[in-house]
This record gives sequence, C-alpha cells and structure tokens, in this order.
Amino acid sequence: MEVVYLFYESGSIRIPFFDYDQRLFRMLLSVGGGTWDTIRKEFVFKRNGDMMRFNRISSYIPNVHVLENAANSIRIFGLRGRQWQGMTDTSFTKKSVKDTVFIMPDIFVPVPLPPPVSDKFPKYWEIKLETEMRAAKYSRQTRNHYLYYNRFLCHNLQKYPEEIQSEDIKQFLAAVEKGRDYSAATLNLALSAIKFFYARVLPKDIIKEQHRPRKDKRLPVVLSKSEIIKIFMAETNFKHRLLLMMVYASGLRVEEVVSLKRRDIDISRKMINIRSGKGRKDRCTLISETVINALEEYYLRYEVTDWLFSGAKPGKHLVIRTAQHIFEHALKKAKIEKAASLHSLRHSFATHLLEGGTDIRYIQELLGHASLMTTERYTHVARRKTLSIISPLDTIHSE
Repeated sequence: MEVVYLFYESGSIRIPFFDYDQRLFRMLLSVGGGTWDTIRKEFVFKRNGDMMRFNRISSYIPNVHVLENAANSIRIFGLRGRQWQGMTDTSFTKKSVKDTVFIMPDIFVPVPLPPPVSDKFPKYWEIKLETEMRAAKYSRQTRNHYLYYNRFLCHNLQKYPEEIQSEDIKQFLAAVEKGRDYSAATLNLALSAIKFFYARVLPKDIIKEQHRPRKDKRLPVVLSKSEIIKIFMAETNFKHRLLLMMVYASGLRVEEVVSLKRRDIDISRKMINIRSGKGRKDRCTLISETVINALEEYYLRYEVTDWLFSGAKPGKHLVIRTAQHIFEHALKKAKIEKAASLHSLRHSFATHLLEGGTDIRYIQELLGHASLMTTERYTHVARRKTLSIISPLDTIHSE
C-alpha cells in the first residue's frame, strides 16, 4: 500500500487494507491497542494516544486522513507539505465520499519499527532477556530483534512464555510464513531469538526438535556501471550523492556508511576503517580517488567534526531508513526498473571487482565476509567467464 487511509469516526479510527502490505500490518500490530477485523480487512483503533505512536513510526508513508463532518471538499497534500508528484492542490465535488476532507498529518523524522507490545510477555522477562544478551555482548540491533520476536511469539499465541510448548513454536513459524510471506532468513532470525530465550533465560527443552527453515537461494541484484552512473547523476544533493558513491566505491553496508566518522577515513593510506561492523568485527576497505576528491569538497561545504553523515538530531548520525530512502528516490528518478536496494550497490561493487579480475579472496576481505562461500555467490552473476560464450541461437545457421 503506497498510501495509508485513516477514517476518523466517533470514538474510533479505521485503517482498511485495500491490498496486503506486510510492513504496514506489522507496524499497526506493534502500535498496540488496535484490533484486526478479519471480515472487513481493517484495523480499528480507539481515538487515543495509540495513534500518536502510529503517526511517529509511519512518518515516511503518505497518510490520508478522512474526517467526519468536514468541509465540502477534498484537499490532498504530499509529504512534508509538498504536493504529490503530478498533482495539484485541488478541490473535488462530493460523489462517493460524503462530508469528508483529506489532509496530511504532521511529518516526523522516521524512527525504527518498535517491537510489538504484548501483555503476554511481562516486563520481568524482557529485563532478564536483555540482561543475558548484554552479558553475551550482543549488538543493539540483535537485542532489538530478539526482544521483538519473543514478544511477537507470545502476542501471536496469546500465551505466557511458561505456557508455550514445542508444537506452539512450530505452528507459530508456519502461520507467520504462510500469512505474512516472511523469508527463510527472517524465520531463522525469529527461531534464533526464541532458542536463545528458552536456552538462556527460561531453560525449557522445547526448541531442540525444531528444524531451521531452508534458506532461499536468491541471486543478488546487480546494477550495471551505466545504471550506477544514472543513479549518481539523478541524485542532485551533494551529500546524498557522496553517500551513494561511498557505498558502491568501498562495498559498504548501509549501517556501516551511516556510522562512519571523519577519523575513520584514512586519506593518506587510501583506506576506510570500519569499526564494529557486522559481527562486531573491525576491518579495512579501499577508498576511491573520486571519493577522496569529493570528500575534500565535502569537508569545505559542511562542518564535519564527528559523524561523516550527520542526522537531523544534533550529535546523531543519519538513520538507516533515510539512507535507504535516498537510494530509492535516486533509483526512481533514474528510471531504473530493477528491484534494487541500497545493498545492491555493495553487490555491484563485489561483482564488478570479480569481473575485473580481482581475486575472490581479496573481495572477501574487503566485504568482511566470514566465509568464502558467502562471497562465491557473486560468481553466479559475474559476466567475466560468460562473456566469451556464444548462444547456440547465434550459430544455428553456421552448420
């Protein structure tokens, strides 16, 4: 769903699903306080503080509020007060919509999706789980995921942790996979979260027999060099273009590029120091001459003392979702129809190096892969060995 409609009625707010959207469903579930109407396919909330949380976590999704007993017109506005692309601020005569007015809510800075609130996962279990994860030196992202999926399990089953049995977990994973179209990687993460809780927090032998879902063997989406040039040209904001260039030029993950500090850039050695990357591992990767030249201009334009890409809040770096949105916007402007994400620039970095003859073990080191098998998947999309192969259709008349 590209637009979320909120219908304000006396004492309640309805959010119908015109088509299924997994992210929106999870978001509304996390708000808490609402109920899902399976017949009408909509969430129903009371008009209280719960919707304030919804506005805060859905700020990057266009919202249309339909109010009762409003003026005899419909007004449409886009994100951050801008008009929607291709539309103007227009008034429409009433037809199928009666006594309603469409307006945009206040726009807030996007924040990560919070875990669902579940009264079946008491606070003391949250504290115990958090303590065990901190003792094991788990990252904040991992801690958030583990809390989320354990709350989600109890919320979905409507059972307390002590009441859950092995068969419940199997049914939960099956229902989630069927109803929400989760990938195998997401299901494995959920299972890891549940296993940790029942092994370290609430020792209970209910998880050993659960087999992990088979992983999807999907090829990475790779952009051609001409497509990458189009994306860079489409992004007119100098800061945003530099961010995209650095992801591609150095093969960075999105969480790595937004967490860069000025001191991490070693121009004299032409290296970038990645601190506490995936798996809390430090590594070094290369930096492009083009990026070095851009950085020199960037340092003159902006006051960069700490974070390389500062965020909206003072003293904070750019949030991951904003970086992803920057890429999505540039991809759309470049009119590239591939199902690419910001991570596709990292995939393209590895693939283009491989096609250029770089040893795969060096690529593994630059990407920070623990296993060479992870890096080897780029051999399936690299064109270095297949460029010389001629299709049999092109030789069919030669015999």
